[in-house]
Amino acid sequence: MNCKIGFSVIVLFVCGCGGFRFAATEAQKQNAWLHQRTAQLTAEQAAAETSSKTLQDLAALSALQSQAFIADCGLPERVPSAASAEQILSSAEAIARQAQTDGARRIDPWSAADGLIELGIGLAGLVGGIYGLKAADFFQQAREKSKALREIITGNELFKQMHAKSAPAFKEAHENQSPSTRRLVAELKNAG
Repeated sequence: MNCKIGFSVIVLFVCGCGGFRFAATEAQKQNAWLHQRTAQLTAEQAAAETSSKTLQDLAALSALQSQAFIADCGLPERVPSAASAEQILSSAEAIARQAQTDGARRIDPWSAADGLIELGIGLAGLVGGIYGLKAADFFQQAREKSKALREIITGNELFKQMHAKSAPAFKEAHENQSPSTRRLVAELKNAG
């Protein structure tokens, strides 16, 4: 069991936490519901107006695809009124804007890494013994390395801002970084 936890932590450090996301908010759930109803009403309207076969098929496909959004987000606690196009058009825009804002939130990788390291130290304490001490030491070193990396990236970005004329030379000095290092630094830089 302990090997699985250690392996999971290592995988998260190597692969990043881009796969983690916040749970869907109420606005996102309502938006998914309204999107499904909008797509469903659009498909019905396209069929009623004897639109082209292509438009009818696209609208029907959109209605089917929108069901995946509800399955992903879950049902809202309060289902918005969506019996007619007028009801949807009167309330959906504000909900859609809030859902878009909510969806743009991202987990801070530094906080996630710190939390995982703390979890690892706590689990190592539970294990105890020589393996627990070794694991705790490993996680303590990981915490120090994470802090150092954060400080280096923050300092580098500050240097580039303060000395804009030197930025090309700075980038040239880092040309020989491995692709994995470049990816990691870019992810951390964009998240900070």
